[in-house]
Amino acid sequence: MTSARDPRSAFRRWRAHRPFWGGLLLTLAGAEILLTEKASLKVVLHIGMQGLAGYLLPTLMVLCGLLILFNPAQRLFYSLVGILLSLGTWLTSNLGGFLVGLLLGAVGSCLAFGWLPDQELRRRRLLRRRHA
Repeated sequence: MTSARDPRSAFRRWRAHRPFWGGLLLTLAGAEILLTEKASLKVVLHIGMQGLAGYLLPTLMVLCGLLILFNPAQRLFYSLVGILLSLGTWLTSNLGGFLVGLLLGAVGSCLAFGWLPDQELRRRRLLRRRHA
């Protein structure tokens, strides 16, 4: 039983020291927008700039999401770039992946921007307030 819990607890410790959900949502948003670029021609909307920018912005979103996960010290910069890229996909990539990718990218960037490292657990704060 302990061998099954060791990888899980190691992952939880790793996840606790970085803006995990923000980076994951930003990565998923970029992947979703890239997938909508490959949609059938009946579904694809061609609005705004096409070509390289339609593939470049979501690829950079995926990269920013992964960098947030693996380099959380620079999360502020990556989250600001991520929100700008997410908003830019509105014009370049099928209305931001039919709004789903745009919203996922915006929420993920905001979560990564608002994450505070070394923050005390809420349960401990709540217990302290009750005892005080």
